[in-house]
Amino acid sequence: MEEKVYKECTQDGAIDSHGLPADRRRTGTWVAGILILVNQGLATLAFFGVGVNLVLFLTRVMGQDNADAANNVSKWTGTVYIFSLLGAFVSDSYLGRYMTCAIFQVIFVVGLASLSLTTYLFLLEPNGCGDKELPCTSHSSYQTALFYVSIYLIALGNGGYQPNIATFGADQFDEEDPKEQHSKISFFSYFYLALNLGSLFSNTILNYFEDDGLWTLGFWASAGSAFLALVLFLCGTPWYRYFKPGGNPVPRFCQVFVAAMRKWKVKVSPGEEDQLHEVEECSTNGGRKMFHTEGFRFLDKAALITSQESKQENECSLWHLSTVTQVEEVKCILRLLPIWLCTILFSVVFSQMASLFVEQGAAMDTKISSFNIPPASMSCFDILSVASCIFIYRRVLDPLVAKTMKSKGITQLQRMGIGLVLAIMAMVAAGLVEQFRLKHATSEEGSSSLSIFWQVPQYVLIGASEVFMYVGQLEFFNGQAPDRLKSFGSALCMTSISLGNYVSSLLVAIVMKISARDDDMPGWIPGNLNKGHLDRFYFLLAALTAADFVIYVAMARWYKYVKFQGNNDEEDINKENIELKV
Repeated sequence: MEEKVYKECTQDGAIDSHGLPADRRRTGTWVAGILILVNQGLATLAFFGVGVNLVLFLTRVMGQDNADAANNVSKWTGTVYIFSLLGAFVSDSYLGRYMTCAIFQVIFVVGLASLSLTTYLFLLEPNGCGDKELPCTSHSSYQTALFYVSIYLIALGNGGYQPNIATFGADQFDEEDPKEQHSKISFFSYFYLALNLGSLFSNTILNYFEDDGLWTLGFWASAGSAFLALVLFLCGTPWYRYFKPGGNPVPRFCQVFVAAMRKWKVKVSPGEEDQLHEVEECSTNGGRKMFHTEGFRFLDKAALITSQESKQENECSLWHLSTVTQVEEVKCILRLLPIWLCTILFSVVFSQMASLFVEQGAAMDTKISSFNIPPASMSCFDILSVASCIFIYRRVLDPLVAKTMKSKGITQLQRMGIGLVLAIMAMVAAGLVEQFRLKHATSEEGSSSLSIFWQVPQYVLIGASEVFMYVGQLEFFNGQAPDRLKSFGSALCMTSISLGNYVSSLLVAIVMKISARDDDMPGWIPGNLNKGHLDRFYFLLAALTAADFVIYVAMARWYKYVKFQGNNDEEDINKENIELKV
């Protein structure tokens, strides 16, 4: 009977809504996973209902020029993702992923409702302004402050929610069960697909109404979608699997460094791993133990039992003696950071889709007969590219590589490298399109006779690069992060997007300052793009990404995969390291 109960419960330590061991028949798997995917799709629809057209709202309604609007969008988007660190910290340390998701989704709904009311009551004056023809009047500092409070509430809500919902979805699959482990890997691809399909409505229907000046309608639709996402999320409460928070990680990390510094004169010789301290009660706290790995040998001193110490006396004196799992947690984060830093420049490239790609499209011929294509709606080609590439990768490319190379397929690190290469190609394509656009410039200020559909290749390449980079990142950081820092692992992916937007904003400011000379050359990205050289900025990004790719390859070859207790794939992990070097 005990064996039967054991088999019916998950083996990864998950619990149900009553705090009991999770029954795999009644909780989690795709029942909960699909509900979370729908929630993600609706929340993304709401977020991009604001984000995708924010650059146009700032120029048409708030009266900002192109460079300032692009910078403000980059800063706002960066803030969205920097809040992911806050959400991850609160989740991993205190509230758990479910409660954190619920709280930040409420903040998200409040921010969207506030933006809708502020826009309707104060910002759209005179009535009907905000389209391509009728500009809005200037706004008071009070009205502007209300607008910025609203959009940064949206940033806080969405930012804190995003890394936790991805990890919470992965929690619904038992990594110790071979079938559910495969489903968990697939979940990240479907999660990113849901994210993109959710933004499809925003980039087409909502985008069209907002481009025509119906901003209030678009914002209320976003608020309604976010509210529905929250309701659906709460409805799934009885079917979810939960993990208890692991406590504040900052003291655990400090304990390792302090314990190592106390023994800085002690030498750790190879082969002394058996003498390193590990205790079940103090090491796991609901997570799996981590096996000792080579590298960062100075930190091993924190777990070394010296002749002056007794294991019994120092079992929980963590400022003097740390466990192997504690030490490996620190090592794990130190190894992840160089990989994470190399993904930031990719996010600089990705951020152009919401800013400069839109401004470039607005300066092209957007007409099909009498119909005007909203420039931001071109991102639907990015979404279609993502959907197509996920299908091609999962159904064709990965099985083909696995069969040909007799391996488990393309590793996560290899996929991220492919994403960087595709990002370089996207920037080169965007630069070439801009050169053609300038050749077809018309006498009308900031306009060109070149069709906006020339932007399709750059959007398609960005979409393909996302599949390899961001899906690979989600899998990699979630799988390699310690059990008590899973949300932090997902937050690393989001934070790279954040810093990418900040770096993009900084690059634009630097380029404008250096390239601006006089009225004949107002900079590479002026209000009138026909007087600038946006193509040079795109080529600059391509060159920087190429340099980043070289550094990334070196960091990926250096990286060693984490080994957890109960992980039966140690042989596969070693095989992945070998394949990466090859």
